[in-house]
Amino acid sequence: MTLHPAVAAVRRGVRRALGDVEPGRTVVVACSGGPDSTALLAATVFEGRKAGWHVVGVTVDHALQEGSAERAAAVVARMAGIGAAETVTARVVVEGAGLGPEAAARRARYAVLEEVGTRFDAAAVLLGHTRDDQAETVLLGLARGSGGRSLAGMRRRYDRFVRPLLDVGRADTVTACLVEGHDTWDDPHNRDPAYARVRVRRTVLPMLEEQLGPGVAETLARTADQLRTDMDYLDDLAETAYAGLRGADGSLPVPATAALPDAVRRRVLRLAALAAGSPGSELFHEHVLAMDALLTDWHGQRWVDLPGPVRCSRADGVLRFEPGR
Repeated sequence: MTLHPAVAAVRRGVRRALGDVEPGRTVVVACSGGPDSTALLAATVFEGRKAGWHVVGVTVDHALQEGSAERAAAVVARMAGIGAAETVTARVVVEGAGLGPEAAARRARYAVLEEVGTRFDAAAVLLGHTRDDQAETVLLGLARGSGGRSLAGMRRRYDRFVRPLLDVGRADTVTACLVEGHDTWDDPHNRDPAYARVRVRRTVLPMLEEQLGPGVAETLARTADQLRTDMDYLDDLAETAYAGLRGADGSLPVPATAALPDAVRRRVLRLAALAAGSPGSELFHEHVLAMDALLTDWHGQRWVDLPGPVRCSRADGVLRFEPGR
C-alpha cells in the first residue's frame, strides 16, 4: 500500500529534525488537539517506534475558554489513542504583565513545556508550527517593522525546542489527519478576526496568492531561512562583544562600545537593556536607537528611559543600566 504524500511529508519532517536523537531518549510533543500538532504527534509516535524513543504527549490548558478542562481531557485521550507512551495535561494561569493575550498565553505555555521537558529529561520538545505559520510570522514582522530578527521568523530549534514541520504546509497536516483517521479540534480563536494572525491567515495570504500566484507561503518561509543565518551570525558577534565589554555592574564603556559596527553595537545595547530587566516584548527599535544616540549622537543628554522601568544613562565615559524612576 502506497503511503499518502501528506503523511510521508510529516513523517519526513520528524525524521530529519530528530535524526540525532538516540534510542531510549524521551521526546515530548506539544499537542493542542488541532491538525498540526496531532499530525506531528502521530508521525513522532510512528518514527519513535522505529528509533526507540519514549514519546510523551502534553497538552496545555490555558483556561481561557469555557469547557477548556474537558477539551484538555479529550486531547489526552486522543494522544493515548494515537500511541503516546505517556500523556500529560498542564493547566496554566495566563497573566498579562503588559503583554497581549496571545503573547501572555504563549509565555505561559512555553514555560510549562520547558518544565515538562526538564522533568522528563527530554532530548527535544516538539512544536507543531508549519510553513504557513512561518509565512504568517514573516508578514506580521514586516507589517510591524520589527527588524531582521522578526523577518527571520521562527527558529527551527532553540534550547530543547524543535519545530520539525517548518517545511510542511498546513494542507498536509490536515490531510494527514484525515487519511489516518485522527479527530482534531479547531480552536475558535483561529477564526477570530480580532487577532492579527487570523487576518493574515484568512485574508492577506490568500489575497497575495491570488495576486502574485501560488507559492507565496513557501517563498516567505524560504526568505526567513536565508535571513535567519545572517541574524544568528550577528547575534553571536553581539553576544561575544557584550561579554567582553560588560562591566561587573552591567555597564558599558562608551569609546569601545561606540566603535562597534552599527548592527553589532545596537544588539549589544539591547542585550544590556534586557540584562537590566527591560522586557523584550516592550523593548522596541526606537528604544535601541535612543540608547545608540547616547553613544553616536551625544550632545549632553544624560539618560534614556526604557520599559521595565530601566534607565540607561551616560556619565564619566560609561553607559549604565539601572532601575528607572
